Amino acid sequence: MDVHGAVCVVTGAAGGIGAALAEALLERGAKVALTDLDGERLSATRERLATAHGDVVAAAGDASSAADIAEVIVLAEREFGAPVDVYVANAGVGVGADLADEASWATAIDVNLMAHVRAAQQLVPGWVERGRGYFVSTASAAGLLTQIGSSTYATTKHAALAFAEWLAVSYGDKGVGVSCLCPMGVDTNLLTETGGASRVAQRAVTESGPVLTPAQVADDVMRAIENETFLVLPHANVLDMYRAKGADYDRWIRGMQRFGAHLASN
Repeated sequence: MDVHGAVCVVTGAAGGIGAALAEALLERGAKVALTDLDGERLSATRERLATAHGDVVAAAGDASSAADIAEVIVLAEREFGAPVDVYVANAGVGVGADLADEASWATAIDVNLMAHVRAAQQLVPGWVERGRGYFVSTASAAGLLTQIGSSTYATTKHAALAFAEWLAVSYGDKGVGVSCLCPMGVDTNLLTETGGASRVAQRAVTESGPVLTPAQVADDVMRAIENETFLVLPHANVLDMYRAKGADYDRWIRGMQRFGAHLASN
């Protein structure tokens, strides 16, 4: 898909991968509406991007709220005078260590999965009618593998990947493109400030491969959109790990058990 002139929405856009994706879209001639819970940081990001690129608006909101999703869609369509073409479901949380509590599970399911479902419910029917639209899901390598130290993150990122895959299977031949981003370590607050996830979960990521910049990841996503590629793997070794998992599941689990024991003992 050529994003030049496209109207886009990016969630979790106050910083990190979301801000980098918004900037990459703007650099390619797109028009972008940003949203994030952190209104102050969002405003600063919008001002920076507007100064450099123009064609950017912002509305603070909860990416998992159907009402807030509708609000940012309306804002984008009103300000840019055209329907939303691209939705980047990027907002995510890393709450809850180990088995976690009920509140952590509810938050993780709402933000990491249901935010994607609710956005698709509002946009996909119109995309099918017009024969044009693109959904970008930020999942994680944890969605292909697992996340040592956080059951909530591992489970909801598997679910986000599964939903994106279902969208592609169900609507990919009806004009709806889908890409699913599955990185390992990226230099964002989600990695460095886990909001309740364990130190073991952090180390499981940082010891498994290089920590990339958000801009590096954004470039990979842009290539995926342009080529209409489903799976986006900024860390090439994730594919090797995924193949090894599928080739011998029991062996892979034993290896992950050893890795977890190593992390816990150091």
